[in-house]
Amino acid sequence: MTTRRDFLQRTAALSAVLPMGWRPAFGKEALSQQGLLDMPPVGRLTLIHLSDIHAQLRPIHFREPSWNLGVGEVRGLVPHLTGHDLLARYGIAAGSALAHALAYPDFTDLARSYGPMGGLDRIATVIAAIRAERGAGNCLLLDSGDSWQNSYTALETAGQDMVALLARLSPDAMVGHWEFTLGQRRVEELVAQLGFPFLAQNIRDTAWGDPVFDGTAHFERAGTRIAVIGQAFPYTPIANPRWMVPDWSFGIREGELRASVEAARSAGAEVVVVLSHNGFDVDRKLAGRVAGIDVILTGHTHDALPEPVQVGRTLVVASGSHGKFVGRLDLDVRNGEVQGWGFRLIPVFSDVISPEPEMSAAIAEMRAPHEVHLRRVVGETDTLLYRRGNFNGTFDDVICDAMLSQRDAEIALSPGFRWGASVLPGEITAEDVYNATAMTYPECYRMTMTGARLHEVLEDVADNLFNPDPYFQQGGDMVRVGGLGFSIDVGAAMGRRISDMTLLRTGEAIESGRDYAVAGWASVNAGTTGPPIWDVVFDHLRDHGPVAPGGGSHVRVTGA
Repeated sequence: MTTRRDFLQRTAALSAVLPMGWRPAFGKEALSQQGLLDMPPVGRLTLIHLSDIHAQLRPIHFREPSWNLGVGEVRGLVPHLTGHDLLARYGIAAGSALAHALAYPDFTDLARSYGPMGGLDRIATVIAAIRAERGAGNCLLLDSGDSWQNSYTALETAGQDMVALLARLSPDAMVGHWEFTLGQRRVEELVAQLGFPFLAQNIRDTAWGDPVFDGTAHFERAGTRIAVIGQAFPYTPIANPRWMVPDWSFGIREGELRASVEAARSAGAEVVVVLSHNGFDVDRKLAGRVAGIDVILTGHTHDALPEPVQVGRTLVVASGSHGKFVGRLDLDVRNGEVQGWGFRLIPVFSDVISPEPEMSAAIAEMRAPHEVHLRRVVGETDTLLYRRGNFNGTFDDVICDAMLSQRDAEIALSPGFRWGASVLPGEITAEDVYNATAMTYPECYRMTMTGARLHEVLEDVADNLFNPDPYFQQGGDMVRVGGLGFSIDVGAAMGRRISDMTLLRTGEAIESGRDYAVAGWASVNAGTTGPPIWDVVFDHLRDHGPVAPGGGSHVRVTGA
């Protein structure tokens, strides 16, 4: 009998000769669809993982972060390695296609060479190929959520476009987060259409404490009994508007998850999978605290890792975001338990992987009424526009500059969302702006805040991001700022991370008792008024010609 330890030892020995099988040959000239998909099969059962598509139907560019800092016990661990450090960790050659997919160095030049990534029609091709190789009856397709929102067409159709198109992939289960920003009634309407489980063991009715959705779904694939337990984003009512889900309560609910795992095992499950939108560090902590989980398919933090992270007997799999990757996890299940595994993070290079014709036609039909509007050129950029990272990206700077100029503000605050496609130097289309702003509470407000309140806001968000206990990290990156400079010590205690706050237009220190004109958007408060943020950005681009943002040089980071 081959044990998991035997399998891992053999894999390690092979890797010394040929690291992960495919890395050394991953130059541009070697790219082929079959080469992207090939992996040595293991066992009979395959889990296919999607996560954080954010309603992107077509191929896009998406730059991975420069900053993804870990604190406490996870400092210096993946996924908190970026750029060349990440590539060195996995032995990936700089400048290769996989390096471009996973890391930010030389992004603009490599993007022009390798082309965009993702696209639901290319994803359909990948999934069909895996099912053809492994047998459809041996595969489970699982979606970790953030699928239905954050594009123009998803906003216009209230998620209907994504529900209809994803149905063509025949998923087996999904969980949610940004889906809930459609409002609980709309979510219920869409869930009723799915034809497969929308899982969330950690959502309860506030009146009686009853489960709102099924927590566990049971499957038999490859002669194996599998339980899939769903974890929705636990901090939805904090990170997003509470008034959109007034009758539901959320949370990690570790105790209830442990009970669900035990119940699944008692019901005969040989493999227990947690389909999660907790975020990587939360799931890594869960894996060390809740026994009996074989696999956690994680989402929310947009991490893309070419290998699972193993915590005890649990594999934590992160398959990226925006459709850039499809994760394939093969499991060798014998004698009622997982004996071995193989994994491949498949990069979806849209110039290499052929689009699936029926999905392409369906996407074109869905987008047809909106194409003229979306392709409108609304501006120009002299530099790469990107968002992802702990601190301001260049697209964030454009949004903040727009609020400063169009709302006559001294300071701008923009949420640290991780979603939003990147834009290469050149024309900016309306769709580019929507991809960074499309959401159901887009109002751009203007108000006054005291210097003390501004400090409090920055401290609260910093603690959310850099609290050393992952269970107190509520998602997103640091709030983006315009017109304001500050220093942040990520290793300091709560209330002591933010210092040296400066009003950039004068160079003067922020005064605690003074009122400042502040513009922002995506407020979680009900009744917020103001123009939608995309209109604010459109007006700014119209008035200011080519933009060339610097990417948050006014934020000084220490303690990293």
